Amino acid sequence: QVQLVESGGGLVQAGDSLRLSCAASGRTFSSFSMGWFRQAPGKEREFVATISWSTGRTYYADSVKGRFTISRDNAKNTVFLQMNSLKPEDTAIYYCAARGGVGLTTSTDSYSYWGQGTQVTVSS
Repeated sequence: QVQLVESGGGLVQAGDSLRLSCAASGRTFSSFSMGWFRQAPGKEREFVATISWSTGRTYYADSVKGRFTISRDNAKNTVFLQMNSLKPEDTAIYYCAARGGVGLTTSTDSYSYWGQGTQVTVSS
């Protein structure tokens, strides 16, 4: 049974940084891709970033490119999202997701496993 547990959210001011973590368990993830998504109140869940567990290849949404960095620690089965220069519009619940396959995709429908989410609030 795959489990994804996010942590690291919180309340910060505009311009600050946060690092989110996603601890994955329940199987071997070497053939998986991992993603971060977010959902703000009243809005649909949107793609943020994705990484191939085996190759380390990454892809980002335009809105976070240059500010956010996704990475993984294979030994700890953990994926990170380093968020710098945070803006009020980054406020959302952030979700970690996993899908079988090394290809990168931004579609929520392509991900089979989801964490419970962690709240990120950025004040102006």
